[in-house]
Amino acid sequence: MNVVCLVIDRLQAGYVGAYGNTWIETPNLDRLASQSFLLEHALIDSPDLERLYRSYWQGWHALCPAPPPETRPSLAALFREAGATTELLSDEPLLARHPGAEDFDDLIEIDPPWQPETARRIDQTHFSRCFERAIDRLSSVRGPFMLWCHLGGLGTTWDAPLEFRQAYREPGDPPPPEGAEVPERMLPPDCDPDELLGISQSYAGQVSLLDACLGAFLDMFDGLPAAGETLLTVTSSRGFPLGEHRRVGPCDDALFGELVHVPWMVRFPDAAGAAARSQALVEPADLWATLLDWCEVDGVPDSPSAESILRLVRRENGPLRDRLCIAGRDGGRAIRTPAWFLRTGSPPELFAKPDDHWEVNDVTSLCPEVTECLRDALAQYEQTLSAGRIADLPALSDILVNGLE
Repeated sequence: MNVVCLVIDRLQAGYVGAYGNTWIETPNLDRLASQSFLLEHALIDSPDLERLYRSYWQGWHALCPAPPPETRPSLAALFREAGATTELLSDEPLLARHPGAEDFDDLIEIDPPWQPETARRIDQTHFSRCFERAIDRLSSVRGPFMLWCHLGGLGTTWDAPLEFRQAYREPGDPPPPEGAEVPERMLPPDCDPDELLGISQSYAGQVSLLDACLGAFLDMFDGLPAAGETLLTVTSSRGFPLGEHRRVGPCDDALFGELVHVPWMVRFPDAAGAAARSQALVEPADLWATLLDWCEVDGVPDSPSAESILRLVRRENGPLRDRLCIAGRDGGRAIRTPAWFLRTGSPPELFAKPDDHWEVNDVTSLCPEVTECLRDALAQYEQTLSAGRIADLPALSDILVNGLE
């Protein structure tokens, strides 16, 4: 009944080899993917960490009425009642104040780097310190346990040694920037492409650092006595925009794929689903449901939207769901189906899926009927969340699921 959950904030799925990236070296993430059940279409339900972690820890979708009922136990509380030791390791101060954090037996806070600067060696980096603390905790834990690690090193400091980003510089490229501060801004329409190239190379270097640290973690973790009885899952709480829609960094957290589409891999100790992939639409609350399902925890409350992915691993029939809905800042919303992605707003933006992977071609004017149907489906989703379970929703029409012929 052991669980290790690694949440890597600001890891964009498009920068991982197992998700199609070909220019960044991520051998250890790819190694883990080959040993894991991989979810191709994992989307967050909100870029706001407080609401997102309601989904992770309470199975309470970001669009559900807040706060969750006081009688609703957290993931940590349910594991504790089942006899497991629970620990939270985080470098995100917000999580230490989250109501769900109170139920962990132990909280290990790692100070974020307030004055970031590039390191000379890997072992001087923030990621390295975080993974060392995680291994230290795993080396000393006894009996059933859950270790939840939230690591923000892609969104707080780009402190990888400079050679990591320079490795992605091609002949004739200008030198990438040398600072460790994480960029955050809207780019002008006439942005210098060399500037964006340098930012992308710096992010790539930080991803390579993460991959190296993860590799060392996996090597040590697999040598621990408990490894053979431990589920290991790696995901991200938010992606990182790198100029795809003129945004770099968190900026306004616009609900595009580079922000909301995240990697999610689950390595089961019995190798169930290893190297398999699923096209199902999955969301953060599904992680809550999956961990409780796999550990066979009793007394689990109903969730308005969560579904365990174990039936995907077991190849049971039927789709998991036909839509995902996302809550953005200032009332912004988005809905994703197998065939479409709609961002609400004035004006709304509609993109055909899965072909338009990074939402390049807005087809709202070409498909006004689809736009209106998706708006109605989103409103119906929110209403159903407030009233009961999403399972009560009627199925979407064929055009919303399969697209135009």
